[in-house]
Amino acid sequence: MASADIRFYFDPVCPFCWLTSKWIRMVQAERDLSVDWRFISLRLINEHIDYDAHFPPEYEAGHTAGLRLLRVVARAREKHGAEAVDALQAALGAHIFDTPPADTSDDRADRERRGTREFLEPILREVDLPDDLADALDDPSWDDAIRADGDEALALTGKDVGTPIIHFEPPDGVAFFGPVMSRLPEPGRAGEVWDHVIGLARFPGFAELKRSLREKPQLVGFGVAPGTVGAEEDWHGGSRRQRSERG
Repeated sequence: MASADIRFYFDPVCPFCWLTSKWIRMVQAERDLSVDWRFISLRLINEHIDYDAHFPPEYEAGHTAGLRLLRVVARAREKHGAEAVDALQAALGAHIFDTPPADTSDDRADRERRGTREFLEPILREVDLPDDLADALDDPSWDDAIRADGDEALALTGKDVGTPIIHFEPPDGVAFFGPVMSRLPEPGRAGEVWDHVIGLARFPGFAELKRSLREKPQLVGFGVAPGTVGAEEDWHGGSRRQRSERG
């Protein structure tokens, strides 16, 4: 989809990536824009990192599940095209984040479950894709395609970023990490937010806006009901800061 207005690089297990993708879909409706959904794996980005030292204990399981799901989406792209990626990106995010967690008492197990056939096959059927795409969950040969998309994104932004990455007005436009959102704009105002973001992105000298204080994402899967505001937390390196880091 070389002529898309936006290239959106996603990992299906990132909550902020999911919220930003929902905003982008609102923008699509308000601004009649096209989106090319591409891949970036948090597990591959962080493959050189000691998870025990840098992340909460459940993160490695979640990032690994995300890579497993992206293998399936990569196979779907090869076999069924960009429309299959669009459908799976939306369906996976809805099941992961817009439904209550399966077992809130064991966060690690709940995140691991997202990378299983038991979780995935009903979603494939929901979007009219064949169950056998799930064979890719355990097939690392798809990692090259995922890594290629991620390397493409990081070549545009630099490596000190996470997900999502958006390439504005490709192929010549600039790409940025974010915008990171904890809740969605009101209906009818998504395009207004887009106008401000794209205005900054078009300025050649703009590099970064950032704050680590964020509201807990307004997602049912995080226990935050629609219409309410999550508690403010301090995030660092894609995760909530650990007490030992705060001192």
